[in-house]
Amino acid sequence: MTTPRDDDLTRPVPVEDPATSPTPAVPSPVGGPLDATPPPPQQHRPRPTRTSGTWVAVVIAIFVLTFLLVFILQNLAGVTVNFLGGSAALPLGVALLFAAIAGAAVVALVGAARILQLRRQAKHAPRG
Repeated sequence: MTTPRDDDLTRPVPVEDPATSPTPAVPSPVGGPLDATPPPPQQHRPRPTRTSGTWVAVVIAIFVLTFLLVFILQNLAGVTVNFLGGSAALPLGVALLFAAIAGAAVVALVGAARILQLRRQAKHAPRG
């Protein structure tokens, strides 16, 4: 026969709080838990169209152009720009606008070259 040790008698016994302890779901007559709510009705969402995508692009472009116009109007101080042996006196905002357009053109050319490369690969690839 074993006797309880002294520290077993002084150790507190954990008591679960009924408010925080998980309670098992009681099955309902149809087989699911009682607290289950029916799913919300499906709402019909129209698919996005090209026109809606174009409209969003136009709205974004209006905001970008507005900020660009404010930037140019706030930077009208004249600067001399030297490029490939030529020089021109331009407002600072306009010079930066030309630089941004030139950078976008370079990115567009690289992107177009990559698209052409992928099309050529897809055209010559064996179909399976």
